[in-house]
Amino acid sequence: MKREPAAAYLISVRLRRELPEGSWLRRLGPVNCLVGGGVLNFDRPVTFLVGENGTGKSTLLEGIAVACGFNPEGGTRNFNFSTRATHSELGEYLTPARKRYPRDGFFLRAESFYNVATNIDELDEFPSWSPRLIDSYGGVSLHCQSHGESFLALVQNRFGGEGLYVLDEPEAALSPSRLLTLMGEMDALVKADSQFIVATHSPILMAFPGARIYELSGEGIRAVKYRETEHYQLTKRFLDDPERMLRYLLEE
Repeated sequence: MKREPAAAYLISVRLRRELPEGSWLRRLGPVNCLVGGGVLNFDRPVTFLVGENGTGKSTLLEGIAVACGFNPEGGTRNFNFSTRATHSELGEYLTPARKRYPRDGFFLRAESFYNVATNIDELDEFPSWSPRLIDSYGGVSLHCQSHGESFLALVQNRFGGEGLYVLDEPEAALSPSRLLTLMGEMDALVKADSQFIVATHSPILMAFPGARIYELSGEGIRAVKYRETEHYQLTKRFLDDPERMLRYLLEE
């Protein structure tokens, strides 16, 4: 029997204290929305953060993940490796409000997933560990698969439901057909009482039914409908008449 999604695990984030006056984070519109008592609410099982490059999607998502106890470079809350400390201090200033605590969780960031895969292989080099950690990810080293295959192996094998899953641009490694596969996996996990917070540029992925979409910009954060996003509108205009769009782009 399928389980219907219950209330979200993470219901909101806010700043627990003001950022330093000289912090570069204050230059990000979405972060500035939280200065002075602003709150970012998560009222649905799936929330997307969308917007142009440089608006602060990944910085905000990383801060949310760190505030929830995840390793800045990705993984579960049990991962504590560090390849290079490049994350911002935002997570130290955010306070998450929780309705309840998840049984499972994972922070996936496309740019550092290689480091997560390496750490899994390194931990499995200790012969006393049984079962192997990689067995929870499908049994095959994530380095022995394509980027896209390893992403799906993670979702299909490691994500067990009743979890909080924070994903940063998961579409980076996936073809359109594999994105549809990911959406199917997300739907099954939502029905297994899971919550997703996802930063994405993919107009395919953000079409997930019933998702909350927040558009991030230099002005801040606003909730938008799917067809109001620039990603949808620009992609639709291009696919409706690619020749016209290319003439405009390349000739003018």
